[in-house]
Amino acid sequence: MEFSTASPIWVQLVAEFSRRIVVGEWQPGSRVPGVREIAAEVGVNPNTAQRALAELERADLARSERTSGRFITDDLARIDALRADLARDATDIYISRVRGLGMHLSQAADIIKQRWDDPNVHSDHAAHTRTGGQ
Repeated sequence: MEFSTASPIWVQLVAEFSRRIVVGEWQPGSRVPGVREIAAEVGVNPNTAQRALAELERADLARSERTSGRFITDDLARIDALRADLARDATDIYISRVRGLGMHLSQAADIIKQRWDDPNVHSDHAAHTRTGGQ
């Protein structure tokens, strides 16, 4: 996984783990891989991975069970709320960029409608899968 210098690594991990939850890569109620396993996978210090996972717990997206490990929430409404939050964030980025180009709402909406079913426009999930999580 590549990290930017724009925000702390643990914050970027929270975003990645959130993505994994909403796309079903980490299924509701499933066991989360161990801290060391995740740290090795994404190439970070285990303390950094632990901090990101603790944030998922603070946000009620995961829970720890003393003897069995950490699990993704099985609260589908919470996962849907997270999905909506991520979509709002992506929408805000799009709006900011097209406003910067001097476009109006109707023009921006037309572009979305035209491009929505374009097979050349891949979702983040598909792009993530194609690159093997890189």
